[in-house]
Amino acid sequence: MLKSLNKNKNIIISALLAVALLLVLVIIWRTEAESGTSSQARAWLTTADQSHLLTEQTPLVFGTGGESGGLSVDVNPHLRYQTMDGFGAAVTGSSAYLINEKLSGKQREQLLKELFTDSGIGMSFVRHTIGASDYSVDAGGQPVSYTYDDIESGTDYELEHFSVEKDREVITLLGDILQLNRELKVMGTPWSAPGWMKFGENKTMNGGYLDYNDSGIYEAYANYFVKYLQAYKEAGVPVYAVTVQNEPGFATADYPSMNMGEAEQARFIREYLGPALEKSGLQTKLLGFDHNWDKGADYARALLSDSGTNKYTAGTAYHCYAGEPEAMSEVHDAYPDKGIYFTECSGGGWSGDFGDSLSWNMSKLIIQSPRNWAKSVLFWNLALDPEGGPENGGCGDCRGVVTVDPQTGEISRNVEYYALGHAGKFVRPGAVRIDSTQVEGQLETVAYENPDGSTALIAASPGEEAVSFTVRYRSESFHYTLPAKSAVTFTWQG
Repeated sequence: MLKSLNKNKNIIISALLAVALLLVLVIIWRTEAESGTSSQARAWLTTADQSHLLTEQTPLVFGTGGESGGLSVDVNPHLRYQTMDGFGAAVTGSSAYLINEKLSGKQREQLLKELFTDSGIGMSFVRHTIGASDYSVDAGGQPVSYTYDDIESGTDYELEHFSVEKDREVITLLGDILQLNRELKVMGTPWSAPGWMKFGENKTMNGGYLDYNDSGIYEAYANYFVKYLQAYKEAGVPVYAVTVQNEPGFATADYPSMNMGEAEQARFIREYLGPALEKSGLQTKLLGFDHNWDKGADYARALLSDSGTNKYTAGTAYHCYAGEPEAMSEVHDAYPDKGIYFTECSGGGWSGDFGDSLSWNMSKLIIQSPRNWAKSVLFWNLALDPEGGPENGGCGDCRGVVTVDPQTGEISRNVEYYALGHAGKFVRPGAVRIDSTQVEGQLETVAYENPDGSTALIAASPGEEAVSFTVRYRSESFHYTLPAKSAVTFTWQG
Protein backbone atom coordinates (compact mmCIF):
# COMPACT_ATOMS: atom_id res chain seq x y z
CA MET A 1 0.00 0.00 0.00
CA LEU A 2 2.77 2.44 1.01
CA LYS A 3 4.71 1.52 -2.12
CA SER A 4 1.66 2.32 -4.25
CA LEU A 5 1.18 5.68 -2.55
CA ASN A 6 4.81 6.62 -3.15
CA LYS A 7 4.47 5.65 -6.80
CA ASN A 8 1.37 7.85 -7.21
CA LYS A 9 3.14 10.70 -5.41
CA ASN A 10 6.05 10.49 -7.87
CA ILE A 11 3.67 10.53 -10.80
CA ILE A 12 1.94 13.65 -9.43
CA ILE A 13 5.27 15.40 -8.82
CA SER A 14 6.42 14.55 -12.36
CA ALA A 15 3.19 15.89 -13.80
CA LEU A 16 3.49 19.12 -11.81
CA LEU A 17 7.08 19.56 -12.98
CA ALA A 18 6.00 19.03 -16.57
CA VAL A 19 3.26 21.65 -16.21
CA ALA A 20 5.73 24.08 -14.61
CA LEU A 21 8.20 23.54 -17.44
CA LEU A 22 5.47 24.14 -20.01
CA LEU A 23 4.50 27.40 -18.28
CA VAL A 24 8.11 28.55 -18.32
CA LEU A 25 8.38 27.79 -22.03
CA VAL A 26 5.14 29.70 -22.71
CA ILE A 27 6.45 32.71 -20.76
CA ILE A 28 9.74 32.63 -22.67
CA TRP A 29 7.93 32.34 -26.00
CA ARG A 30 5.59 35.24 -25.17
CA THR A 31 8.47 37.40 -23.97
CA GLU A 32 10.38 36.74 -27.18
CA ALA A 33 7.28 37.40 -29.28
CA GLU A 34 6.69 40.72 -27.50
CA SER A 35 10.32 41.87 -27.59
CA GLY A 36 11.37 40.54 -30.98
CA THR A 37 10.04 39.29 -34.31
CA SER A 38 9.70 36.13 -36.26
CA SER A 39 13.09 34.88 -37.46
CA GLN A 40 12.79 36.16 -41.04
CA ALA A 41 11.74 39.16 -43.09
CA ARG A 42 10.49 38.70 -46.63
CA ALA A 43 11.55 41.25 -49.26
CA TRP A 44 10.27 42.36 -52.67
CA LEU A 45 12.54 44.45 -54.90
CA THR A 46 12.12 46.75 -57.93
CA THR A 47 15.26 48.14 -59.54
CA ALA A 48 15.91 51.02 -61.93
CA ASP A 49 17.23 48.67 -64.63
CA GLN A 50 14.01 46.57 -64.37
CA SER A 51 15.96 43.39 -63.71
CA HIS A 52 13.74 43.07 -60.64
CA LEU A 53 10.08 44.09 -60.86
CA LEU A 54 8.39 43.57 -57.51
CA THR A 55 10.44 40.37 -57.35
CA GLU A 56 10.60 38.41 -54.10
CA GLN A 57 14.13 38.03 -52.73
CA THR A 58 15.77 35.50 -50.46
CA PRO A 59 14.34 35.98 -46.93
CA LEU A 60 16.46 37.98 -44.50
CA VAL A 61 17.27 36.54 -41.09
CA PHE A 62 16.76 38.69 -38.01
CA GLY A 63 19.61 38.55 -35.55
CA THR A 64 20.91 40.24 -32.43
CA GLY A 65 24.39 41.07 -33.69
CA GLY A 66 23.76 44.80 -34.10
CA GLU A 67 24.64 46.98 -37.09
CA SER A 68 26.68 45.84 -40.08
CA GLY A 69 27.70 49.30 -41.30
CA GLY A 70 25.80 51.92 -43.29
CA LEU A 71 22.62 53.71 -42.23
CA SER A 72 20.21 52.57 -39.54
CA VAL A 73 16.42 52.35 -39.85
CA ASP A 74 14.63 51.98 -36.52
CA VAL A 75 11.05 50.76 -36.81
CA ASN A 76 9.10 51.68 -33.69
CA PRO A 77 5.58 50.22 -33.39
CA HIS A 78 4.90 52.30 -30.26
CA LEU A 79 4.88 55.60 -32.20
CA ARG A 80 1.64 55.45 -34.17
CA TYR A 81 0.14 57.89 -36.66
CA GLN A 82 -2.79 57.77 -39.13
CA THR A 83 -4.89 54.77 -40.11
CA MET A 84 -4.69 54.03 -43.84
CA ASP A 85 -7.73 53.77 -46.12
CA GLY A 86 -5.85 52.38 -49.12
CA PHE A 87 -3.89 52.71 -52.34
CA GLY A 88 -5.15 52.72 -55.92
CA ALA A 89 -6.06 54.71 -59.03
CA ALA A 90 -8.98 56.25 -60.93
CA VAL A 91 -11.55 54.18 -62.80
CA THR A 92 -12.15 56.82 -65.46
CA GLY A 93 -14.53 56.35 -68.37
CA SER A 94 -11.58 55.69 -70.66
CA SER A 95 -10.18 53.07 -68.30
CA ALA A 96 -13.54 51.34 -68.00
CA TYR A 97 -14.00 51.33 -71.79
CA LEU A 98 -10.61 49.71 -72.43
CA ILE A 99 -11.00 47.08 -69.71
CA ASN A 100 -14.63 46.24 -70.49
CA GLU A 101 -14.57 46.43 -74.29
CA LYS A 102 -11.02 45.73 -75.44
CA LEU A 103 -10.13 42.72 -73.31
CA SER A 104 -11.51 39.21 -73.64
CA GLY A 105 -13.49 37.90 -70.70
CA LYS A 106 -10.50 35.90 -69.51
CA GLN A 107 -8.05 38.80 -69.94
CA ARG A 108 -10.39 41.11 -68.05
CA GLU A 109 -10.86 38.67 -65.19
CA GLN A 110 -7.12 38.08 -64.86
CA LEU A 111 -6.32 41.79 -64.92
CA LEU A 112 -8.87 42.67 -62.25
CA LYS A 113 -7.61 39.90 -59.99
CA GLU A 114 -4.05 41.10 -60.54
CA LEU A 115 -4.94 44.69 -59.70
CA PHE A 116 -7.40 44.25 -56.85
CA THR A 117 -6.70 41.03 -54.97
CA ASP A 118 -3.95 39.69 -52.72
CA SER A 119 -2.70 37.51 -55.57
CA GLY A 120 -1.67 40.73 -57.34
CA ILE A 121 -0.90 44.26 -56.15
CA GLY A 122 -3.96 44.50 -53.91
CA MET A 123 -5.31 47.96 -54.71
CA SER A 124 -8.03 48.87 -52.21
CA PHE A 125 -9.15 52.41 -53.09
CA VAL A 126 -10.42 53.84 -56.39
CA ARG A 127 -11.66 57.23 -57.54
CA HIS A 128 -14.18 57.83 -60.31
CA THR A 129 -15.51 60.94 -62.00
CA ILE A 130 -19.03 62.14 -61.18
CA GLY A 131 -20.09 62.66 -64.78
CA ALA A 132 -17.53 63.23 -67.50
CA SER A 133 -13.90 64.33 -67.23
CA ASP A 134 -11.06 64.75 -69.70
CA TYR A 135 -11.05 60.93 -69.90
CA SER A 136 -14.64 60.08 -70.82
CA VAL A 137 -15.82 58.24 -73.93
CA ASP A 138 -19.02 56.81 -75.33
CA ALA A 139 -19.76 53.15 -76.10
CA GLY A 140 -17.68 53.40 -79.27
CA GLY A 141 -14.67 54.92 -77.55
CA GLN A 142 -15.31 58.45 -78.85
CA PRO A 143 -14.83 61.49 -76.58
CA VAL A 144 -18.00 62.59 -74.81
CA SER A 145 -18.87 65.23 -72.22
CA TYR A 146 -21.91 64.88 -69.98
CA THR A 147 -23.32 65.30 -66.49
CA TYR A 148 -26.20 63.45 -64.85
CA ASP A 149 -28.75 66.17 -65.67
CA ASP A 150 -28.20 67.62 -69.13
CA ILE A 151 -31.01 69.53 -70.81
CA GLU A 152 -31.13 71.48 -74.07
CA SER A 153 -32.36 74.72 -72.50
CA GLY A 154 -33.91 76.12 -69.37
CA THR A 155 -33.49 74.76 -65.86
CA ASP A 156 -34.30 71.58 -63.97
CA TYR A 157 -34.33 72.51 -60.28
CA GLU A 158 -36.22 69.34 -59.38
CA LEU A 159 -33.67 67.19 -61.28
CA GLU A 160 -36.40 65.46 -63.25
CA HIS A 161 -33.91 64.52 -65.99
CA PHE A 162 -31.35 63.06 -63.58
CA SER A 163 -29.75 59.76 -64.66
CA VAL A 164 -26.41 58.01 -64.12
CA GLU A 165 -26.97 55.75 -67.13
CA LYS A 166 -24.05 57.27 -69.05
CA ASP A 167 -21.79 55.94 -66.30
CA ARG A 168 -22.86 52.37 -67.09
CA GLU A 169 -19.37 51.19 -68.13
CA VAL A 170 -17.87 52.60 -64.93
CA ILE A 171 -20.63 51.23 -62.69
CA THR A 172 -20.27 47.76 -64.23
CA LEU A 173 -16.52 47.74 -63.70
CA LEU A 174 -16.73 49.05 -60.14
CA GLY A 175 -19.34 46.42 -59.31
CA ASP A 176 -17.14 43.63 -60.62
CA ILE A 177 -14.14 44.94 -58.67
CA LEU A 178 -16.24 45.01 -55.50
CA GLN A 179 -17.12 41.36 -56.07
CA LEU A 180 -13.39 40.60 -55.98
CA ASN A 181 -12.49 42.94 -53.12
CA ARG A 182 -15.15 43.74 -50.54
CA GLU A 183 -12.72 46.06 -48.74
CA LEU A 184 -12.60 48.39 -51.76
CA LYS A 185 -13.37 52.05 -51.06
CA VAL A 186 -14.83 54.24 -53.82
CA MET A 187 -14.39 58.00 -54.03
CA GLY A 188 -16.39 60.23 -56.39
CA THR A 189 -15.31 63.62 -57.78
CA PRO A 190 -17.17 65.97 -60.18
CA TRP A 191 -15.33 67.82 -62.92
CA SER A 192 -18.33 70.06 -63.57
CA ALA A 193 -21.90 70.75 -62.55
CA PRO A 194 -24.54 70.59 -65.32
CA GLY A 195 -24.16 73.51 -67.74
CA TRP A 196 -27.57 74.95 -66.88
CA MET A 197 -26.34 75.54 -63.33
CA LYS A 198 -23.49 77.80 -64.49
CA PHE A 199 -23.28 81.57 -64.28
CA GLY A 200 -23.71 83.72 -67.40
CA GLU A 201 -25.16 83.18 -70.83
CA ASN A 202 -22.74 80.47 -71.98
CA LYS A 203 -24.11 77.39 -70.20
CA THR A 204 -21.18 75.13 -71.00
CA MET A 205 -19.83 72.48 -68.67
CA ASN A 206 -16.30 73.40 -69.82
CA GLY A 207 -15.29 76.08 -67.33
CA GLY A 208 -17.15 78.77 -65.41
CA TYR A 209 -18.77 78.95 -61.96
CA LEU A 210 -22.02 77.90 -60.37
CA ASP A 211 -24.59 80.70 -60.64
CA TYR A 212 -23.86 82.40 -57.33
CA ASN A 213 -26.85 84.74 -57.76
CA ASP A 214 -29.35 81.87 -57.55
CA SER A 215 -29.65 79.99 -54.27
CA GLY A 216 -31.93 77.53 -56.03
CA ILE A 217 -28.96 76.40 -58.14
CA TYR A 218 -26.92 75.66 -55.03
CA GLU A 219 -29.79 73.70 -53.50
CA ALA A 220 -30.30 71.73 -56.71
CA TYR A 221 -26.60 70.94 -56.96
CA ALA A 222 -26.52 69.66 -53.38
CA ASN A 223 -29.47 67.39 -54.20
CA TYR A 224 -27.62 66.30 -57.35
CA PHE A 225 -24.87 64.87 -55.12
CA VAL A 226 -27.43 63.06 -52.97
CA LYS A 227 -29.20 61.55 -55.98
CA TYR A 228 -25.86 60.39 -57.40
CA LEU A 229 -24.93 58.68 -54.13
CA GLN A 230 -28.33 57.02 -53.89
CA ALA A 231 -28.20 55.84 -57.51
CA TYR A 232 -24.75 54.33 -57.11
CA LYS A 233 -25.78 52.63 -53.87
CA GLU A 234 -28.82 51.14 -55.59
CA ALA A 235 -26.51 49.89 -58.37
CA GLY A 236 -24.40 48.03 -55.79
CA VAL A 237 -21.57 50.58 -55.59
CA PRO A 238 -21.60 52.36 -52.21
CA VAL A 239 -19.49 55.52 -52.29
CA TYR A 240 -17.15 55.98 -49.34
CA ALA A 241 -16.21 59.63 -49.96
CA VAL A 242 -16.80 62.53 -52.33
CA THR A 243 -14.77 65.61 -53.02
CA VAL A 244 -16.73 68.76 -53.83
CA GLN A 245 -14.85 69.76 -56.99
CA ASN A 246 -11.87 68.48 -58.94
CA GLU A 247 -9.12 71.12 -59.14
CA PRO A 248 -11.32 74.05 -58.13
CA GLY A 249 -8.56 76.52 -58.98
CA PHE A 250 -8.37 75.48 -62.64
CA ALA A 251 -10.99 75.62 -65.39
CA THR A 252 -10.59 75.24 -69.14
CA ALA A 253 -12.63 75.39 -72.32
CA ASP A 254 -11.03 72.10 -73.40
CA TYR A 255 -12.94 69.67 -71.16
CA PRO A 256 -15.48 69.54 -68.30
CA SER A 257 -14.24 71.73 -65.47
CA MET A 258 -15.40 74.37 -63.02
CA ASN A 259 -13.90 77.02 -60.78
CA MET A 260 -14.86 77.12 -57.11
CA GLY A 261 -13.09 79.54 -54.79
CA GLU A 262 -12.57 78.66 -51.14
CA ALA A 263 -15.24 81.09 -49.90
CA GLU A 264 -17.75 79.66 -52.38
CA GLN A 265 -16.90 76.06 -51.47
CA ALA A 266 -17.15 76.85 -47.77
CA ARG A 267 -20.61 78.35 -48.33
CA PHE A 268 -21.76 75.46 -50.52
CA ILE A 269 -20.71 72.88 -47.92
CA ARG A 270 -22.00 74.85 -44.93
CA GLU A 271 -25.40 75.88 -46.26
CA TYR A 272 -26.28 73.28 -48.90
CA LEU A 273 -24.27 70.11 -49.43
CA GLY A 274 -23.52 69.33 -45.79
CA PRO A 275 -27.14 69.67 -44.65
CA ALA A 276 -28.41 67.74 -47.69
CA LEU A 277 -26.10 64.79 -46.96
CA GLU A 278 -27.02 64.90 -43.29
CA LYS A 279 -30.74 64.90 -44.11
CA SER A 280 -30.31 61.95 -46.50
CA GLY A 281 -28.81 59.75 -43.81
CA LEU A 282 -25.93 58.80 -46.09
CA GLN A 283 -22.61 58.21 -44.32
CA THR A 284 -20.41 59.28 -47.24
CA LYS A 285 -17.42 61.39 -46.20
CA LEU A 286 -17.27 64.93 -47.57
CA LEU A 287 -13.81 66.20 -48.57
CA GLY A 288 -12.76 69.68 -49.63
CA PHE A 289 -10.16 71.20 -51.98
CA ASP A 290 -8.84 68.30 -54.20
CA HIS A 291 -6.11 70.25 -55.97
CA ASN A 292 -2.34 70.77 -55.85
CA TRP A 293 -0.14 70.83 -52.78
CA ASP A 294 1.05 74.39 -53.39
CA LYS A 295 -2.36 76.01 -52.72
CA GLY A 296 -3.67 73.37 -50.34
CA ALA A 297 -2.82 74.83 -46.96
CA ASP A 298 -4.47 78.21 -47.60
CA TYR A 299 -7.58 76.69 -49.18
CA ALA A 300 -7.96 74.09 -46.42
CA ARG A 301 -7.63 76.72 -43.69
CA ALA A 302 -10.36 78.79 -45.35
CA LEU A 303 -12.69 75.78 -45.24
CA LEU A 304 -11.86 74.35 -41.87
CA SER A 305 -11.63 77.63 -39.97
CA ASP A 306 -15.33 78.13 -40.77
CA SER A 307 -17.12 76.30 -37.97
CA GLY A 308 -20.19 75.57 -40.08
CA THR A 309 -18.14 74.14 -42.93
CA ASN A 310 -15.83 72.30 -40.54
CA LYS A 311 -18.81 70.49 -39.05
CA TYR A 312 -19.58 68.71 -42.31
CA THR A 313 -16.06 68.29 -43.72
CA ALA A 314 -14.19 65.07 -42.98
CA GLY A 315 -10.93 66.27 -44.52
CA THR A 316 -9.18 67.61 -47.58
CA ALA A 317 -7.67 66.11 -50.74
CA TYR A 318 -4.50 66.85 -52.73
CA HIS A 319 -2.81 66.44 -56.14
CA CYS A 320 0.88 66.29 -57.04
CA TYR A 321 1.27 68.71 -59.94
CA ALA A 322 2.66 71.68 -57.99
CA GLY A 323 4.14 72.08 -54.52
CA GLU A 324 5.45 69.52 -52.04
CA PRO A 325 3.84 66.87 -49.78
CA GLU A 326 4.79 68.85 -46.65
CA ALA A 327 1.79 71.11 -47.33
CA MET A 328 -0.42 68.30 -46.06
CA SER A 329 1.36 68.32 -42.71
CA GLU A 330 0.62 72.04 -42.37
CA VAL A 331 -3.07 71.25 -42.64
CA HIS A 332 -2.85 68.27 -40.31
CA ASP A 333 -1.00 70.26 -37.66
CA ALA A 334 -3.68 72.94 -37.73
CA TYR A 335 -6.63 70.49 -37.87
CA PRO A 336 -5.42 67.11 -36.57
CA ASP A 337 -8.94 65.69 -36.36
CA LYS A 338 -9.46 66.02 -40.14
CA GLY A 339 -8.36 63.41 -42.68
CA ILE A 340 -5.74 64.03 -45.35
CA TYR A 341 -6.20 62.26 -48.71
CA PHE A 342 -3.85 62.17 -51.67
CA THR A 343 -6.11 61.64 -54.68
CA GLU A 344 -4.35 62.23 -58.02
CA CYS A 345 -1.03 62.06 -59.83
CA SER A 346 -0.31 60.94 -63.38
CA GLY A 347 2.82 59.74 -65.08
CA GLY A 348 3.36 60.33 -68.77
CA GLY A 349 5.71 60.97 -71.63
CA TRP A 350 7.51 63.65 -69.63
CA SER A 351 8.68 60.99 -67.15
CA GLY A 352 9.97 58.33 -69.53
CA ASP A 353 12.99 56.96 -67.67
CA PHE A 354 11.88 54.03 -65.52
CA GLY A 355 14.43 54.56 -62.73
CA ASP A 356 13.80 58.30 -62.44
CA SER A 357 10.03 57.77 -62.46
CA LEU A 358 10.21 54.98 -59.91
CA SER A 359 12.38 57.09 -57.65
CA TRP A 360 10.05 60.13 -57.85
CA ASN A 361 6.87 58.10 -57.37
CA MET A 362 8.26 56.19 -54.41
CA SER A 363 9.65 59.31 -52.76
CA LYS A 364 6.86 61.86 -53.29
CA LEU A 365 3.80 59.60 -53.36
CA ILE A 366 4.28 56.20 -51.77
CA ILE A 367 6.57 57.37 -48.94
CA GLN A 368 6.38 61.12 -48.37
CA SER A 369 2.61 61.45 -48.82
CA PRO A 370 1.79 59.02 -45.98
CA ARG A 371 4.63 60.50 -43.91
CA ASN A 372 2.74 63.79 -44.31
CA TRP A 373 -0.49 62.19 -43.05
CA ALA A 374 -2.18 61.04 -46.26
CA LYS A 375 -4.63 58.21 -45.58
CA SER A 376 -4.76 57.30 -49.28
CA VAL A 377 -2.47 57.42 -52.29
CA LEU A 378 -4.26 57.38 -55.65
CA PHE A 379 -2.83 57.62 -59.15
CA TRP A 380 -4.84 59.00 -62.08
CA ASN A 381 -6.04 56.69 -64.92
CA LEU A 382 -6.11 53.00 -64.07
CA ALA A 383 -5.69 52.07 -67.76
CA LEU A 384 -4.97 53.93 -71.00
CA ASP A 385 -4.05 52.85 -74.51
CA PRO A 386 -0.51 53.15 -76.01
CA GLU A 387 -1.28 56.71 -77.23
CA GLY A 388 -2.37 57.83 -73.77
CA GLY A 389 -6.07 57.76 -74.62
CA PRO A 390 -8.81 57.68 -75.45
CA GLU A 391 -9.03 61.18 -73.97
CA ASN A 392 -11.60 63.96 -74.01
CA GLY A 393 -9.59 67.13 -74.47
CA GLY A 394 -7.11 66.62 -71.66
CA CYS A 395 -3.52 65.49 -71.33
CA GLY A 396 -2.03 64.36 -74.64
CA ASP A 397 0.72 62.14 -73.21
CA CYS A 398 -0.52 60.84 -69.85
CA ARG A 399 0.12 57.23 -68.87
CA GLY A 400 -2.12 54.76 -67.06
CA VAL A 401 -1.12 52.40 -64.29
CA VAL A 402 -1.37 49.79 -67.03
CA THR A 403 -1.46 50.17 -70.80
CA VAL A 404 -4.09 48.21 -72.75
CA ASP A 405 -3.51 47.70 -76.47
CA PRO A 406 -7.04 47.94 -77.95
CA GLN A 407 -6.01 45.93 -81.02
CA THR A 408 -4.49 42.91 -79.28
CA GLY A 409 -5.59 43.13 -75.66
CA GLU A 410 -1.95 43.03 -74.61
CA ILE A 411 -1.38 44.57 -71.17
CA SER A 412 1.79 46.46 -70.20
CA ARG A 413 2.54 47.21 -66.57
CA ASN A 414 3.97 50.68 -66.12
CA VAL A 415 6.21 52.11 -63.44
CA GLU A 416 3.14 53.35 -61.56
CA TYR A 417 1.96 49.74 -61.30
CA TYR A 418 5.13 48.70 -59.50
CA ALA A 419 5.18 51.77 -57.26
CA LEU A 420 1.59 51.05 -56.19
CA GLY A 421 2.43 47.38 -55.74
CA HIS A 422 5.13 48.17 -53.19
CA ALA A 423 2.38 49.56 -50.95
CA GLY A 424 -0.98 48.08 -51.94
CA LYS A 425 0.17 44.47 -51.88
CA PHE A 426 1.53 44.71 -48.35
CA VAL A 427 -0.29 47.54 -46.55
CA ARG A 428 -3.88 46.56 -45.90
CA PRO A 429 -6.84 48.90 -45.24
CA GLY A 430 -6.86 49.68 -41.55
CA ALA A 431 -3.08 49.51 -41.26
CA VAL A 432 -1.57 52.10 -38.93
CA ARG A 433 1.50 54.04 -39.95
CA ILE A 434 4.25 53.57 -37.37
CA ASP A 435 7.53 55.34 -36.89
CA SER A 436 10.60 54.65 -39.01
CA THR A 437 13.78 56.65 -39.38
CA GLN A 438 15.06 57.86 -42.74
CA VAL A 439 17.78 59.99 -44.28
CA GLU A 440 15.98 62.15 -46.85
CA GLY A 441 17.65 62.04 -50.25
CA GLN A 442 19.60 58.89 -49.36
CA LEU A 443 17.18 56.38 -47.88
CA GLU A 444 13.49 57.16 -47.52
CA THR A 445 11.14 54.90 -45.57
CA VAL A 446 7.61 54.47 -44.31
CA ALA A 447 6.37 51.66 -42.04
CA TYR A 448 3.01 50.20 -41.06
CA GLU A 449 1.46 47.73 -38.68
CA ASN A 450 -1.30 45.78 -40.43
CA PRO A 451 -4.57 44.73 -38.77
CA ASP A 452 -3.21 41.15 -38.49
CA GLY A 453 -0.20 42.40 -36.51
CA SER A 454 2.32 42.03 -39.33
CA THR A 455 4.75 44.84 -40.16
CA ALA A 456 5.49 46.34 -43.59
CA LEU A 457 8.48 48.59 -44.21
CA ILE A 458 8.86 50.35 -47.58
CA ALA A 459 12.26 51.81 -48.47
CA ALA A 460 13.54 53.70 -51.52
CA SER A 461 16.99 54.95 -52.54
CA PRO A 462 16.48 58.14 -54.59
CA GLY A 463 20.19 58.86 -55.08
CA GLU A 464 22.74 57.74 -57.65
CA GLU A 465 24.49 55.28 -55.33
CA ALA A 466 23.49 52.02 -53.68
CA VAL A 467 22.63 52.34 -49.99
CA SER A 468 23.55 49.86 -47.23
CA PHE A 469 21.47 49.95 -44.08
CA THR A 470 20.43 48.02 -41.00
CA VAL A 471 16.76 47.60 -40.08
CA ARG A 472 16.21 47.39 -36.33
CA TYR A 473 12.92 46.25 -34.85
CA ARG A 474 12.73 45.90 -31.09
CA SER A 475 15.79 43.87 -30.09
CA GLU A 476 16.63 42.36 -33.49
CA SER A 477 17.96 43.54 -36.85
CA PHE A 478 18.94 42.61 -40.38
CA HIS A 479 21.17 44.21 -42.99
CA TYR A 480 20.35 45.08 -46.61
CA THR A 481 21.89 46.87 -49.58
CA LEU A 482 19.48 48.64 -51.94
CA PRO A 483 20.61 49.58 -55.48
CA ALA A 484 20.37 53.20 -56.63
CA LYS A 485 16.92 54.52 -57.60
CA SER A 486 15.29 51.30 -56.45
CA ALA A 487 12.57 50.28 -54.01
CA VAL A 488 12.05 47.41 -51.60
CA THR A 489 9.24 46.32 -49.31
CA PHE A 490 9.96 44.17 -46.26
CA THR A 491 7.33 42.30 -44.30
CA TRP A 492 7.53 40.28 -41.10
CA GLN A 493 5.26 38.91 -38.43
CA GLY A 494 5.58 40.90 -35.23
